[in-house]
Amino acid sequence: MQFIRSVHTIFVKNTSVNSILKSSHKSSLVRFGFGRAMFSSTSSINNSSIVTTEWVTQNYDSIIPVDGSWHMPNTNRNAYEEYFKTRLKNARFFGIDEIKDKTTDLPHMLPTPKDFAEAVGNLGISEKDHVVVYDSIGIFSSTRVYWTFKVFGHERVSLLEGGLPKWLKEGRPVESGPIDIVPKSYEIPTLNTALVRNYNDIRKNIDRGEVSPDFEQVLDARPEARFTGDETEPRPGLPSGHMPYSISVPFNSVIDPNTKNTFLNDDELKKLFKSKNIDLEKPIVLSCGSGVTATMLYTALEKVGAKKLAVYDGSWTEYAGKEGSPIVGRK
Repeated sequence: MQFIRSVHTIFVKNTSVNSILKSSHKSSLVRFGFGRAMFSSTSSINNSSIVTTEWVTQNYDSIIPVDGSWHMPNTNRNAYEEYFKTRLKNARFFGIDEIKDKTTDLPHMLPTPKDFAEAVGNLGISEKDHVVVYDSIGIFSSTRVYWTFKVFGHERVSLLEGGLPKWLKEGRPVESGPIDIVPKSYEIPTLNTALVRNYNDIRKNIDRGEVSPDFEQVLDARPEARFTGDETEPRPGLPSGHMPYSISVPFNSVIDPNTKNTFLNDDELKKLFKSKNIDLEKPIVLSCGSGVTATMLYTALEKVGAKKLAVYDGSWTEYAGKEGSPIVGRK
């Protein structure tokens, strides 16, 4: 009998990601349990962070597909129900609104390393497996799941170019209905704090200002009208506008307008970032509404060789929701 194993997490209050970030200024690696460091090598199957549908087809027995679909509440779409109806064969569903920090009102913040290990292990994935993440839009929330695996040191993680739309368009095999998942043991991982920023980091960066040698460029992936303050935020009570010194790079600007589900090519991405006066050699922090589309910019920048990248996990929902946060163009 087939079944879908539900994912349950147990939160450890004194090891939340936010507390980890506050206590780890001297090191970008924080050890939990007996987990080994997992940042020194890449997948022996494919060294690229983005893999094609053809490559996945040829290497299907060596990977575990993960559906990282998520939709904004106002779309009236249920990502899990869609996964149940149509998914890549043997795909697991990673719910970013379930595998998260459940002690905060902020949406889909990173879980603790222990919670991550337990949840992913319950999906039948170990730290040694090659995970290929996709979503039902093409390139959208899958980048958040991809980044999350990287934050927790998972060596072998890739993103499927074009996601489910491209896979279906090419007539590749899918399945539906219940799925039988045998849980695995996932070693409690190391958290790479270099890939994450919190509210205090952002405020300190603003206080330092652009003239500081330690200044980090902050890119905002929200639509430009929300960045300028000309359009209201979708979350009630949250002002629009932007952080001082931040740069508007709307998430859809990195997507190929012809395919609508793949990134622009490298030359086009470099041209885009150059037009925004973004220095790919200097540190860059990505932000958005709630930490999802910021990871689209993260992955696009990684694609063109940027190395010093981090995501502001709380993003605009946390920043604008805190009293006293300086906001340019507040509406």
